[in-house]
Amino acid sequence: MEVKTSLLDNMIGVGDMVLLEPLSEDSFIENLRKRFDHNEIYTYIGSVVISMNPYRSLPIFTPEKVEEYRNRNFYELSPHIYALADEAYRSLRDQDKDQCILITGESGAGKTEASKLVMSYVAAVCGKGQEVNKVKEQLLQSNPVLEAFGNAKTVRNDNSSRFGKYMDIEFDFKGDPLGGVISNYLLEKSRVVKQPRGERNFHIFYQLLSGASDDTLKKLKLDRDYSKYNYLSLDSAVVNGLDDAANFRTVKNAMQIVGFMEDEVQSVLELVAAVLKLGDIEFKPESRCNGSDESRIKDKNDLKEMCELLGIEQSVLERAFSYRTVEARLEKVSTTLNVAQAYYARDALAKNLYSRLFSWLVTRINESIKAQTKARHKVMGVLDIYGFEIFEDNSFEQFIINYCNEKLQQIFIELTLREEQEEYVREGIEWTNIEYFNNAIICDLIENHQNGILAMLDEECLRPGTVTDETFLDKLNTICAEHQHFESRLSKNSKFLTDHSLPHNCFRIQHYAGKVLYRVEGFVDKNNDLLYRDLSQAMYKANHSLIKQLFPEGNPGKVNLKRPPTAGFQFRASVGTLMKNLQTKNPNYIRCIKPNDKKASHIFTDSLVCHQVRYLGLMENVRVRRAGYAFRQAYEPCLERYKMLCKRTWPHWRGPAREGVEVLMADLPVPAEEFSFGRSKIFIRNPRTLFFLEERRRQCLQDLATLIQKIYRGWKCRSHFLLLKKSQIVVAAWYRRYAQEKKYQKIKSATTVVQSYTRGWQARKLLRELKYQKRCEEAVTTISAFWHGTQARMELRRLKQEARNKHAVTVIWAYWQGTKVRREYRKFFRANAGKKIYDFTIQRIMQKYFLGLKSTMPSMSPIDKSWPARPYRFLDGVHRELPRIFHLWRCKKYRSQFTEEKKAVYEEKLEASEIFKDKKALYPSSVSQPFKGDYLEISTNPKYQKLNSAVDEKVLLADVVNKINRANGKGTARIFLLTKKSVVLADQKTGQVKASVPLPDLASVSVSTQSDGFFALRLKEGSASAVKGDFLLSSEHLIEIITKLHRTGATAADSKQLNVDISDEFLVQFKHDKVCVKFIQGAPKNGNSVSCKRKNNRLLEVSVPTTA
Repeated sequence: MEVKTSLLDNMIGVGDMVLLEPLSEDSFIENLRKRFDHNEIYTYIGSVVISMNPYRSLPIFTPEKVEEYRNRNFYELSPHIYALADEAYRSLRDQDKDQCILITGESGAGKTEASKLVMSYVAAVCGKGQEVNKVKEQLLQSNPVLEAFGNAKTVRNDNSSRFGKYMDIEFDFKGDPLGGVISNYLLEKSRVVKQPRGERNFHIFYQLLSGASDDTLKKLKLDRDYSKYNYLSLDSAVVNGLDDAANFRTVKNAMQIVGFMEDEVQSVLELVAAVLKLGDIEFKPESRCNGSDESRIKDKNDLKEMCELLGIEQSVLERAFSYRTVEARLEKVSTTLNVAQAYYARDALAKNLYSRLFSWLVTRINESIKAQTKARHKVMGVLDIYGFEIFEDNSFEQFIINYCNEKLQQIFIELTLREEQEEYVREGIEWTNIEYFNNAIICDLIENHQNGILAMLDEECLRPGTVTDETFLDKLNTICAEHQHFESRLSKNSKFLTDHSLPHNCFRIQHYAGKVLYRVEGFVDKNNDLLYRDLSQAMYKANHSLIKQLFPEGNPGKVNLKRPPTAGFQFRASVGTLMKNLQTKNPNYIRCIKPNDKKASHIFTDSLVCHQVRYLGLMENVRVRRAGYAFRQAYEPCLERYKMLCKRTWPHWRGPAREGVEVLMADLPVPAEEFSFGRSKIFIRNPRTLFFLEERRRQCLQDLATLIQKIYRGWKCRSHFLLLKKSQIVVAAWYRRYAQEKKYQKIKSATTVVQSYTRGWQARKLLRELKYQKRCEEAVTTISAFWHGTQARMELRRLKQEARNKHAVTVIWAYWQGTKVRREYRKFFRANAGKKIYDFTIQRIMQKYFLGLKSTMPSMSPIDKSWPARPYRFLDGVHRELPRIFHLWRCKKYRSQFTEEKKAVYEEKLEASEIFKDKKALYPSSVSQPFKGDYLEISTNPKYQKLNSAVDEKVLLADVVNKINRANGKGTARIFLLTKKSVVLADQKTGQVKASVPLPDLASVSVSTQSDGFFALRLKEGSASAVKGDFLLSSEHLIEIITKLHRTGATAADSKQLNVDISDEFLVQFKHDKVCVKFIQGAPKNGNSVSCKRKNNRLLEVSVPTTA
């Protein structure tokens, strides 16, 4: 049996705000809090769903929940977004009514997730089939693509939609989806060029840099490092819980499912990369001969790469950034752009390029998901758009958004009242007019074609002469001063002259949701949204397949001198079209509210929720709904729920449901004016009446439960007694059987015990007899063994004695024979003994000497000159020759360990010794320091990437030196690069090359004899590099620099080696003057460092600290 629940069963707080009693703002918010604390995030206001963002996953969106709400009455189950989606889908399928679902709320309230839930529910409950599943998949996969290009991380929401979206889903007569059409509104394209602190640019930029392969990034000329792109904020580049790399793969897969071709995907990524490259283009000012300012591009590398991506000639785009052509009738006037105007043109191009790409994506998706058949379709629209916005600093974007919300509020009130009136007429209930605030006056203030704010803004933008935000505000103050919903300090209305909360450059509008203060700064520029025609024409000349489609106005054959429509005009037209579309459909509303600003679960901020309740107009909605009858219900479920309150309807009513409800209500003490009977529903005026019915039902259910418990307990006790009686008979029979069996087993056990004891006594007696017999046999055996052992030992002693006697005789005989032989040969031994003993002794000494060398051998270091002392004087020759042979062998072994690089290092060290040893006081401290060469890691450090690309040859040495200024003797940091052909000096901060000197142009190098790091590069007179004079430099790696110059200079010049002049006083040529550089020893002023000071126009004095 299926158990049906109701909105009123197990209710936490009040599930429908229409039934809230008493109704006030505090009780409204307290009810939301109570339900939110119990994970009840959905609440009704009649047919409107209030959705609280839980900021966590809840187990209420499972496939089981989808089946639970499928084909169920709206109020049959607890509030849920699935109930609204099911009601809208069934109305569309069964009643052939076009539907629209309006989702509103501020950023972070969960609008995007709500739209996804609606679409996923509709996809789950509609029909199945290969074509239907393909359409559903394309509709669902359009979301990731639009989110990647239209969503961004903000301080309020990590996945905030920065555009408004309206999707029409088209169904056939069976309720199966055929396709859809998407409309987008007001993309926040200013985010492309600038993001507030703590926020990011659109997701696609970060997804591309994180998830694309290395080959893709190489083709797009991009690097994974976010810090290289000016348009990407770095403080929030990485978002916790957001995997940009995985999302990029999801977006590419979604584009493939929707129907994008491979070349289209590549073209889109190229345009995204071009936007990033645009942000890195920088300008510098230049003055023309006529005194006007113009701009030039600093580094053309980024411009070059962007032009290669888009197939544009570099010169064409470079001119478009520097000049602007204005056409008036048959005349063309070209003016130069200063730096500020050039940056404006660059940002305008980036914003237009991205916004037009986004519009193209929407159009391309529509081509893929549109219905293929042209027959009439049923339509369900889903609107996901910005909620009402009130910030500390409100500008043109907030003004446009709030205008759209005013229109939505207007149509919401109108459609809600119309729906109420239609239901009353349908049910035969008398309709009474309801008083409510009509915000048409506010909409007229904004959109009136003659005196509306948008009309005056367009008029001001089109007016010739000087147009500023201040002139626009003056016009507003003149025309709108008497309007009751417009406030300004500069208007003629005297009551605002002393209002210090209203600044002079602002105006205030009293919207339906409250007063909003708008700052006029930027209104005119943002409404104009101009893109210079030169840039449009430059884009149209591109060879890229997509660019020409995005900039059709750049076609020189279709030049239109008419000014393009303003942003406000376009948005007003879009809102008008949207309102006409919504008025043709049956509306369903989802009001999204975020509980806190911390994006955390289980936190409910009363002030924030109260603010949203006010600007969403929820209290107004409840009052409109309660102005007539607060609650209505069909007769069948009403009778089923409350039939136990009347004896005539309980337990079963046999007649029509309406008659049963009439009998029920007549039997209850409810005044007749508190309810009315419609054709299919009963209408209850006051929530107190409903709660009275619920309380009576609860008490009646308790009485019924008590009666059921009493009958059940009696039946249970009787059944238990009968069971006990029957069990007692069975137990007694079994027990008697058990007692007899136990007695028999006891007798049997006793008999067995007696038998076992008797058999045991007999066995033990037999065992004793056998043991005694065995001990007697073992005793005889032991005595016999002892006797035979004694006999054997006596025989062994006798045989050993005989053997000892025989051995003694043999030894005595051998000694006697030896004595005889020695006596016979004694005379021969004495004649040769001396020489043999000498040779033997010498041989042993030599052997001992060589064996001793094995353990006392010196180390393998070639500089180790130690050798063990000789023990005897006759070894002098050997002692002199052996160290020489060992040293030669040791040097050969040491040389064999050298690599080519190590040999080159030692050759450089050897050459440094030849140049500086005993000549330069700094040389001894440099001996132990290896020559590293590239101290800046210029080939791998991204900071010097541009400088590395500017130098075509291999860099032999890269270091930071100080270039000494002749005027004051102070040093300026420069990057010193040495290649095989030239010496390059570059700026340390920008990497810009300041000087490049070919090595053949070097005449000599001058250094001092002191421990300083100063050296002078002397250039040949008459050479091209000698125009600005010689270079006086200072470095911490002086020895290495001079040595490498000395080696490389001779190779480059193909002549004698570079001359190194070591002297404490030398001349340096500075342009046209020669200056003497003199080195002295003394205590410098700056601690232990070397100081350089200008004495006069012809003398620079370098003070070197004395060394201890």
